[in-house]
Amino acid sequence: MQMVEMIRKKRDGREHTPEELAWLVQGITGGRLPDYQVAAWCMAVYFQGMSPREARSLTLEMAASGEQLDLSALPQPVIDKHSSGGVGDKTSLVLAPLIAAAGVPVCKMSGRGLGHTGGTIDKLESIPGFQVELSREKFIRQAQAIGVALTAQSEELCPADKILYALRDATGTVESIPLIAASIMSKKLAGGAGGFVLDVKVGNGAFMKDLEEAKTLAQLMVAIGKGAGKKTVAVLTNMDQPLGRAAGNALEVREAIAFLRGEAAPDLLEVTLALGAQMLKLAGAVAGMEEGREKLNGLLYSGRGLEVFAKWVAAQGGDPRVVERPEMLPGAPVVRPVLSPGGGFVARMATDLLGRVVANLGAGRKEKEDIIDPVVGLVFHKKPGESVAPGEPLAEVHARTEEQAAEAGRAVLQAIKVTPEPSFPQPLIYGYIV
Repeated sequence: MQMVEMIRKKRDGREHTPEELAWLVQGITGGRLPDYQVAAWCMAVYFQGMSPREARSLTLEMAASGEQLDLSALPQPVIDKHSSGGVGDKTSLVLAPLIAAAGVPVCKMSGRGLGHTGGTIDKLESIPGFQVELSREKFIRQAQAIGVALTAQSEELCPADKILYALRDATGTVESIPLIAASIMSKKLAGGAGGFVLDVKVGNGAFMKDLEEAKTLAQLMVAIGKGAGKKTVAVLTNMDQPLGRAAGNALEVREAIAFLRGEAAPDLLEVTLALGAQMLKLAGAVAGMEEGREKLNGLLYSGRGLEVFAKWVAAQGGDPRVVERPEMLPGAPVVRPVLSPGGGFVARMATDLLGRVVANLGAGRKEKEDIIDPVVGLVFHKKPGESVAPGEPLAEVHARTEEQAAEAGRAVLQAIKVTPEPSFPQPLIYGYIV
């Protein structure tokens, strides 16, 4: 088999066989295929697409290209949750202890943030002492003991995806839906869970801006998961505004602790309950969504979720006193309000711009090697649909210097639109793909 024939075949819109895709992935990971030919193939896929069968075969080969985690020692099925990335998305921080408190183990390999979307690993590292690198043995033992364990993705997980993603990033083919689906689902399958709840975010702060495209991606990922024998559901959620009130690593941990105390921002609560109820349903812990929501609400307001969160922090080397004393989390030296120049109602938030503001303050990365500043970010006092008076704070900037705070404040005023009349925000949950 020759790579040029693979390129021609996909260029002409023909379908690859599973054997051809196995050869391709083995050649990529074995270093036998030149980058320029793999990049050409990615561009052919970008324009011609892939059939669901092709996407599934590619995903399975990528998942098998490296380490695959064995979770058979835990009560089955283990259900994992994936988010396609957004601004202020701290659902993993609150869902993991709540689901574990419901008796369903949560074993999660998470990544770091890149661009304007935050990473769960970065957020947890803002807790003093928290260790995100767990051996496989400790990972399993911890999940058995307290029901939750989270670790950074290992370098051995899906090496084919790492190579492919770097080439896609360098050649303008990141947006290919089948390659996105294969990238996400290969890592999920290698993580060893028995089922997945996929949070596919849609809107100006998400990777997927268009609802129909997001549906296409969600349908393909669900088909891949089910085709691999995994219970899989996708939830289409709104990212036209930051999720919750905080964006920034320590700030989001602080909000997650407040959430688990029962002080939940309404939008974060709605999305969390929708995702969590699906996780419990897939695990067989509840019969339906309504029962799942009720169960999670009970665990939230009884304090059981907060108890598990404290155990989780302690198990991974963090100081569990942050649960009772969130002020132990690191804080920014400069905190400045962003005041509304006029009155009215918040009509729109340019969430992608707000995400870039947070990243530029130091809470995100432009390159994988960039160092994260845990203390900086934004806190939103007003969200779409809420009224605001002249001179009232729209947001709060947490920065290292006065100059950075001033620059961020100007950008926030550009990103938040206030109008005389109230608008009606889009729903937070657009639908489910099952």
